[in-house]
Amino acid sequence: MQSVLDASALLAYLQEEKGSELIDAILFPSVMSSVNWSEVVQKAIAKQVDTRGMRDELEMLGLVIQPFTVTQAELAAELWLKTKEHGLSLGDRACLSLAIDLNAPVYTTDKIWTLLNLPITVHYIR
Repeated sequence: MQSVLDASALLAYLQEEKGSELIDAILFPSVMSSVNWSEVVQKAIAKQVDTRGMRDELEMLGLVIQPFTVTQAELAAELWLKTKEHGLSLGDRACLSLAIDLNAPVYTTDKIWTLLNLPITVHYIR
């Protein structure tokens, strides 16, 4: 089954942090929103990591980066009401909307997601 990765989960994998072994086990096949991919690249650039070839390498390992669709944008907007008290960002909601759209489990380092009443399974990797 395809899994959805939050930016935080992929960053944990890339930085070999706690929980990275869980992502290694499900990376093929996995999917990520282009919104969350932008977060990953931005964090890498902020740490002065050379990002050339990073996407190609991850795609060879099984990661699929999907465009953020209009349907997912609408789902993310609807999630704002359900999640505003928890302070979820647009990136968080983009990730969750992709998982809901695909009816797929999502992997994250954001523990608060496990407390949300969502129609998907949330895996906290820490």
